[in-house]
Order: sequence, then structure tokens, then C-alpha cells
Amino acid sequence: MAKADYYELLGVARGASADEIKKAFRKLAMKWHPDKNPGDAEAEQKFKEINEAYSVLSDDDKRAAYDRYGHAAFEGGGPGAGAGARGFDFGSSFADVFDDLFGEFMGRGGQRGAGGSGATRGSDLRYNMEITLEEAFKGKKTQIRVPSTVSCEACEGSGAAPGSKPTTCPSCQGAGKVRAQQGFFTVERTCPTCQGAGRIIKDPCKVCGGHGRVSKEKTLSVNIPQGVEDGTRIRLAGEGEAGLRGGTPGDLYIFLTVVPHALFRRDGANLFCRVPIPMVTAALGGNIEVPTIDGSRARVAIPAGTQTGRQFRLKGKGMPALRGGALGDLYINAVVETPMNLTAKQKDLLKEFEKAGGKGTSPESEGFFAKVKELWNDLTE
Repeated sequence: MAKADYYELLGVARGASADEIKKAFRKLAMKWHPDKNPGDAEAEQKFKEINEAYSVLSDDDKRAAYDRYGHAAFEGGGPGAGAGARGFDFGSSFADVFDDLFGEFMGRGGQRGAGGSGATRGSDLRYNMEITLEEAFKGKKTQIRVPSTVSCEACEGSGAAPGSKPTTCPSCQGAGKVRAQQGFFTVERTCPTCQGAGRIIKDPCKVCGGHGRVSKEKTLSVNIPQGVEDGTRIRLAGEGEAGLRGGTPGDLYIFLTVVPHALFRRDGANLFCRVPIPMVTAALGGNIEVPTIDGSRARVAIPAGTQTGRQFRLKGKGMPALRGGALGDLYINAVVETPMNLTAKQKDLLKEFEKAGGKGTSPESEGFFAKVKELWNDLTE
């Protein structure tokens, strides 16, 4: 069976540049890699073929021989014998794209500093804070104490004793990882000599023990803006744990919990307050004073005949929007209160009121029982 053309295998033209060939190879290698196609013999064969093609076309001398003689250049005693699929060095030909390709497979990113410095970003920290609804309304400036790690001042975060410096790991040459060839594949693992740091500290700092950071409690100022809601997250950049070996620090995230209020219920920028109304005020009408979140009082006119469930809106008496803008509203939910613990005189007055009767004094109950009577009449006919 004739072997496929290397250019066709990679899907590039014969005049393709080295970058175009490399890009095409990476795309195909990602698609046909055995790790993405477990148990697929066809994918494994395809992966071998594109690797063979790339090993030839990525090498100027091998590519020139292939362009002139084709596959014959690597067969028998041809000019490029031994340079084809049977003789190519997978480890060396694939090394230039190994990090990009397998870094994506394994989920590795560019966390390590350039040159294999071993610097690692510090961890993010979380701090839970409770505030009142009044504090969420007005905003708040406060200080918090956070246990954390900071860069060691004695060694300036390097981990090496003052006057000395870390040295490049001789096993991995500062890369933090080593490769070993196992048959067709090149396997990458963490360097056992430096444990992935890429460098060795022969004389560690006595203050931090070579870690480059020490434990310390920090006092931080926090500005809580007006209008924050329950669950709001505030980020303090660079206030997390210090990075290892001089790496950048992490961030501190403050998660806010707004404590439930005794009087007000919040819904976005609006507030709701359940206010009991005396029966006489509800019946005859009048004025009541209600609290507001800013600590003042507001007067509400109660019209005669107010029923439970009626809502009164106080514009601009709610919460401020988090990022500026108009204030929300305060809604008063009226709850007409039935008198309790009546004196004998009060009971007599209510009985007189009942005897006086009169249509329309209790329209809701009158309408309800009228419908009930009508229903009963229909059932008895």
C-alpha cells in the first residue's frame, strides 16, 4: 500500500512555511492524540502518520530530501535513509511543540515564571463578614485582621540566606520537569531533584526555612460601598498569601452577609415594612409614623376604611443602588389589628355599634356571605 503524501497528511501546501507546518501539526495532533481517543486503533495510526510527516517536514535537510526523492529518500540506501518513520527521533522532533500540546491536554498553564524560576502565585484567601442593613445603606469603612503569609523580609522572598542565591537545578536545567522516552512516547514528570522548583537552595534562609514567606496576621482597611447586597464579594488585589520563591501574591475576597433586619425586608433596592394599624384608625382614617432605614420617621396618611393588605409607597425611602443611581422605595404593608383584652365598657360600645347595623360597613364580609347564601339556595332548590 502506497504511503500517503506528507504534505497531504498535514493538510498544507508544498511551499508552506515552517510555522504553517507546525500549526497544522499541532491541530492534528490535538485531534488524533491517543489520550483523546482511547482504544481507537485508527486514531493511533493516524497520530503515528502525522508525527512521521512532521518529523520530516520540520527538518530542513529531511524536507529537502523528501521534496526531491519522495518516500524513496528514506528507504533502502536512499539519500535520507534512516530518517523516516523507522528512524526519526520522536523526542527531539516533537520537543518544540510538546509543552503547548500536552500542556493543553493536562490543563497546565503558564504558572511558572520565565526561565524556570520556580516562582508560584500565592493562594487566594476568603474572609466572611457580617454587616447590618443600616451599614449596607450607609456604607462602612472598617479594619479586619487576616491570618496570612507574607514575603520573607530577611531573604526578600528568594528563600536563600542573605548573601547567597538559589542555583539552577542541574537535573532539569531550570525547567522544573524532566522527560524520559518510553517507546514511541516521551513522558514528562516533575524533576525529582528540585521538586519542580527549577532551582536549588543550598543555603536556605533561617527565618523562612527556604520557603520565601512567613506566617503573619495582617490588618487591612476595607471600604464597603453603599447598597451592597447579601452575598456581595469584594476583592482586595494582592492581599492574599504571598507567592512561593518570589511569586506574585494571591487576592483576598471578602464575602458579605447582610444580617436579617427586625423591621425591614429587602428586595433589591426596595424595602418592605409590615405595619399594624389600629382598628379605629383603619376605620376612621388618620395618620401614623413609620420608621425609615436612614433612622428618621415618615408620616403616612391612612384613609378611612383601610383594609389589611393595602400597600403605601414612600418614594426614595429604600436602599441606594450599588453603583450609584436613585434610591429605591419603601413599601408599607398595612395590617389592621383586631382589638384584644377589651374592658366591659369597650365591649358594650362594640355591641351598640353592631346593633346600629347599616349596610356597607363591612362590604367584603357582606359580599362573601351573600354569595354563600346564594349557593345554599341553589343547592336546596
